[in-house]
Amino acid sequence: MKLQQLRYIWEVAHHDLNVSATAQSLFTSQPGISKQIRLLEDELDVEIFARSGKHLTHVTQVGEVIIAMAGEILREVGAIKQVAQEYSNEKEGSLTIATTHTQARYALPGIIEEFRLTYPAVALHMNQGSPEQIAELAVSGEADFAIATEGLELFQDLVMMPCYRWNRAVVVPSDHPLVEMAAAGPLTLQAVADFPIVTYVFGFTGRSKLDDAFRGAGLNPNVVFTATDTDVIKTYVRLGLGVGIIAHMAHDPVQDADLVALDAAHLFESSITHIGFRKGTFLRRYMLDFIEAFAPHLKEDVVQAAAACTTSKERAALFDDVELPVK
Repeated sequence: MKLQQLRYIWEVAHHDLNVSATAQSLFTSQPGISKQIRLLEDELDVEIFARSGKHLTHVTQVGEVIIAMAGEILREVGAIKQVAQEYSNEKEGSLTIATTHTQARYALPGIIEEFRLTYPAVALHMNQGSPEQIAELAVSGEADFAIATEGLELFQDLVMMPCYRWNRAVVVPSDHPLVEMAAAGPLTLQAVADFPIVTYVFGFTGRSKLDDAFRGAGLNPNVVFTATDTDVIKTYVRLGLGVGIIAHMAHDPVQDADLVALDAAHLFESSITHIGFRKGTFLRRYMLDFIEAFAPHLKEDVVQAAAACTTSKERAALFDDVELPVK
């Protein structure tokens, strides 16, 4: 059994059983991968992949177990490499972050700019996606860090730590009736629900808190347009499609000078953004520094304590007395 063979079955399983695509991603030949998989199956005396002719059709039951174990072995190998790199050159390496558009566009630029000044030899990669995609990337090891607000039940295999709270704003053109209403007193959910709404796709950027608030007030808002990208939401607000409900930090007073951001912190419960990594990950110095830059209360001793917790409940208790910053 060779490490290369384990990598091949793992990669094939994660390329929808497409051996050709796997070969391209690994810069090797399709026949070479097929041969190595056959040799491994012969050695183990089981079929990892079921076949129809020359095509792989699905992963067998025993194959599911073997591929999962192969993934764990490959992650351990990666951790060994990380340890070696830390001691050979602590300021070189790579860092991959999986997050949503809102975090990538509005929360991370300043952090990454400062990080690059400190660690210019660390290659940074960012993947944007849904909570499901973010969790999958982090759990599989394709991303080092997951940064997310929604769908935390998807991140049970990760060490997730709270970073900051954030509130929402209702964004409208300057001549919108809600601007005058807000000047006379705090906005109400009813007033907002009287207009068509443009906001996030369910499952993105705290959308669940928004839906909970309207439901709790017995209101059925007319959500006419949803998007994962805050800039797209603002574009359609400008076109008059409806009032926008976005993360307050996503309103730029300069770039969005044509839109008015009306405070909605009293209407919707604040959301908490978390950062997390796969259990058992060896955190290099630059990784710890990135975490602390993103959330200053997450210093090395706190992160290590969180990693040592055996349950998410135990981990959450670490932060019971921490007053998170608000953005």
